[in-house]
Amino acid sequence: KAMALSLTFLLISSLVIFSLTSHAFSASLSPYFYYKVCPKALPTIKRVVQDAVQQERRMGASILRLHFHDCFVNGCDASILLDQTTTIDSEKTAFANNNSARGFEVIDKIKSEVDKVCGRSIVSCADILTVAARDSVVALGGPSWQVQLGRRDSTTASRTQANNDIPSPFMDLSSLINNFKNQGLNEKDLVALSGGHTLGFAQCFTFRNRIYNETNSIDSKFAKQRQSSCPRTGGDSNLAPLDQTPSFFDTKYFINLVAKKGLLHSDQELFSGGRTDNLVNTYSTNPWIFSKDFANSMIKMGNIKPLTGNQGQIRVNCRKLN
Repeated sequence: KAMALSLTFLLISSLVIFSLTSHAFSASLSPYFYYKVCPKALPTIKRVVQDAVQQERRMGASILRLHFHDCFVNGCDASILLDQTTTIDSEKTAFANNNSARGFEVIDKIKSEVDKVCGRSIVSCADILTVAARDSVVALGGPSWQVQLGRRDSTTASRTQANNDIPSPFMDLSSLINNFKNQGLNEKDLVALSGGHTLGFAQCFTFRNRIYNETNSIDSKFAKQRQSSCPRTGGDSNLAPLDQTPSFFDTKYFINLVAKKGLLHSDQELFSGGRTDNLVNTYSTNPWIFSKDFANSMIKMGNIKPLTGNQGQIRVNCRKLN
């Protein structure tokens, strides 16, 4: 009886501790942040995203990528949306974003529509970007998840930090693991979030070296196929799909890695005889597990260093400071 009581006490203690730590972790962010102040905010974001994706399905991948590139530079604070000024060192011209980051006009449209239904500027650009990324994935057949809300917008940006912190398509596995670890993300997060490459396209210059020089880790027919639209010189911005179904959220990205058909060097590194091979294998055969892990990792990424309370500001125009 004493043992049963002590076990019950241990269980209750564990639950209380878990509850306290969970509360501490999300004390400043809540999925219900706008429920009372502007209940129409989230449905409005969803509507504009759905319209944008309907007009151009590639836009879903672009918005997801914007959110990713925002969060990896000093947290999810909409710093990526700021234009260059005498005091703002815009991240838009960083190596990973220059002439490739897109979807800014969609975010502007969302902000305008949301402010209209809310009657004032109450929803941050950082929250808009986070919710829009989720809605983009859903619009392309992917999973949904409950987004934590209450982020505020940064008053600074850093091109240098963007160049240092956004993972490169040329990274090897250990560099990728370290890069994600620096953001508080583990190997499972790395593989699951890389699965976002089930959507969208890449420019020729990001995979040229792989299709011409990486003979051991690439399927030769696949390399030849990609060479047809990505010459050895020129055509740097020619696009190729990251998998065969770039407008649908599925597991073909992982199936490709197993078959040595990853488009980017960094993609194929996830299945190259290293520590992440088993996870790639699992995701390639089990869409449910991939979707679940992807959603969990997106929540985790969305919670990187948010500005809350009196920090930052709620920008009226996502491109510039108030």
